[in-house]
Amino acid sequence: MNIRNLKYSLIAAMALFINSCSTQKPQVKSKGKTAKTQVTKPVPPKTPTTPVAAGKEEVKVNLPEINREFRAAWIATVANINWPTRNNLTTQQQKDEAVQLLDMLKGANFNAVIFQVRPSADAMYKSDLEPWSYFLTGQTGKAPSPYYDPLEFWIEEAHKRGMELHVWMNPYRAHHTTGGSVTSSSMASVMSQSVYKLRNGMYWMDPSDERVQNHVSSVIKDLVKRYDIDAVHIDDYFYPYKEYHGGRDFPDDKTWNQYRNSGGNLSRADWRRANVNKIIKRLHDEIHAEKATVKFGISPFGIWKPGYPAGVTGSSQYDELYADAKLWLNEGWCDYYSPQLYWKEGGAQSFSALLKWWKDENIKNIHLWPGLNTVGVKADNKTSEITGQMNTIRRMLPKNGAGEIHYSTDGLKKNPEMLSAVKNLYREDALVPATPWIKTKKLMTPDLSVAKSGDAYNVTWNTKDNAEVFRWVLFAKYGDTWETEILDRDNTAKALPLTRNGKKLNTVAVKAIDRLSNESDYDAQKL
Repeated sequence: MNIRNLKYSLIAAMALFINSCSTQKPQVKSKGKTAKTQVTKPVPPKTPTTPVAAGKEEVKVNLPEINREFRAAWIATVANINWPTRNNLTTQQQKDEAVQLLDMLKGANFNAVIFQVRPSADAMYKSDLEPWSYFLTGQTGKAPSPYYDPLEFWIEEAHKRGMELHVWMNPYRAHHTTGGSVTSSSMASVMSQSVYKLRNGMYWMDPSDERVQNHVSSVIKDLVKRYDIDAVHIDDYFYPYKEYHGGRDFPDDKTWNQYRNSGGNLSRADWRRANVNKIIKRLHDEIHAEKATVKFGISPFGIWKPGYPAGVTGSSQYDELYADAKLWLNEGWCDYYSPQLYWKEGGAQSFSALLKWWKDENIKNIHLWPGLNTVGVKADNKTSEITGQMNTIRRMLPKNGAGEIHYSTDGLKKNPEMLSAVKNLYREDALVPATPWIKTKKLMTPDLSVAKSGDAYNVTWNTKDNAEVFRWVLFAKYGDTWETEILDRDNTAKALPLTRNGKKLNTVAVKAIDRLSNESDYDAQKL
């Protein structure tokens, strides 16, 4: 072997020796003796993201927090309160009214609508379980002509505008006094063994009748399964308010006696509450079992009991409606809670005092989005009262988790001053707060492209799971200032000027937002 080859052989041997030493496991000394070993902490796995395209540099930036707030309005269909305004409109007139309402809300940066699809055991949609609503066509059981499915239309138009659609229903009201005559198609007739006529002319299902519970469950599961809704929403009508029956007790002797004869030992009030509790928990579980991404919301009467908090007077939903709304909130049997705080600040039902009480009871930290009486709050100046309540909510509830529901769209549509004031408070667009306790697959990272064209950059983006995207958030940095824009899902391109206010555009980024308002990772480019 010549000297040159020997030299290289020695170098190779030394390299192998050093490598074996660096990979050799440390020797552990016998028990009782200390051995110094170098410990390397495991590196946590990175969250999977879409690989950066070949030749595209991955850009790291610190993006601003996205503005979040729940901004919704109730759209009442019972008695033709909000939509349709009459029960004899043509299909096109109904659609036109719906679009006008949605455009009004979109223009004021609302991000959700609470649409009443079941005003009184009837349907504003195609159902095999309950008849078409009298409030839709003027005849119970009669479909719209030319035919369309109103709920499908509302969902499509709301989503097109980046707004969630929550279906609102009354679990137990079987017929409303403004709903025309009770016919053979009415659920008051179909379920006559489980329905009672009240002294004010309404018909009410017996909440303690198992057939009623099963029927309500079937109606809701059917809606969740067949429609692309974002949430199911029920309001304060459990057992009826006493004035509906002339102050008399609810006439449920049949189911009460059955319970007693079977060995039941609860008081009548506790038995009624137990049956309402049962349906609330059941609906929560069944909705998520059917479609996990659909939220469940409840809007109870704003006072649990008089004296809670101290000094509050008024009706007791616990004793009159047999609704233990405090229990449901404490147990987290829904994803959001919207107590109807329909009173002004101060007085016997002080808005802020009630809001604080409900907040303190929210021990599961679900969403708390109170209902506001935007259409009829009893105050000297309705507009300043409602905007004051909105500011109170922002002050008392978590940043980027606050929000409210306005009752109803008439409070905005028929009061330009109110609409303008609410729009001013909503002047910056906002995403709905996320619901992290509902687990879902994370969206893939969007792919961003930027091309200069004249005095602007043409920005485009997309993602492989585009069908799962509900909205986009586009970030543009001019100088040291980030600008954020929330865009609807069909908008995947934007022209951004090279300069704004004398500052050059230097960075662009985009995120995808899913149906539960979760954010994807971002893609960014330096310019």
